[in-house]
Amino acid sequence: MTAQTDEVDRIVEAWVSQRPDLDFSPLEVLSRVDRLSRHLDRARREAFRRSELEPWEWDVLSALRRAGEPFRLTPKQLLQQTLVSSGTMTNRIDRLVERGLVSRQTDPNDGRGILVEMSPAGLTRVDAAITRLVDAESELLESLPAAEQKRLAALLRKLSLGFD
Repeated sequence: MTAQTDEVDRIVEAWVSQRPDLDFSPLEVLSRVDRLSRHLDRARREAFRRSELEPWEWDVLSALRRAGEPFRLTPKQLLQQTLVSSGTMTNRIDRLVERGLVSRQTDPNDGRGILVEMSPAGLTRVDAAITRLVDAESELLESLPAAEQKRLAALLRKLSLGFD
């Protein structure tokens, strides 16, 4: 029985023949991660497009959705979850307000503070997007049995913790 090969195998094989002095094992892992990332990016963009959301809108709305009812956070909390600058977040909130996906509320605990609250339209969009996203990501992983998916998730977590 012959092992299946992919484009990364062909690329690494070509490099090994040209530069046998180098260890190409990192490429065998990370080039595949990069290629899978491109497939994931396409699947995510399509899920968001079908839900009439831009990826940046998804970032903000999904943070609000994960907060639970009443689906509101401070701009600072949104900054922490989306890792953008305060100016960028202000712009994003403004644009989401214009689209009717969020509203600004006065913080009842601090009259000077603002809360960003998701609207019913925002909730409908983000719930549709997460359903589509989970379906699309499940399709990307369908060639791996559940046990292998868990093992892969654990290995990727271990790798990513080194960067976080």
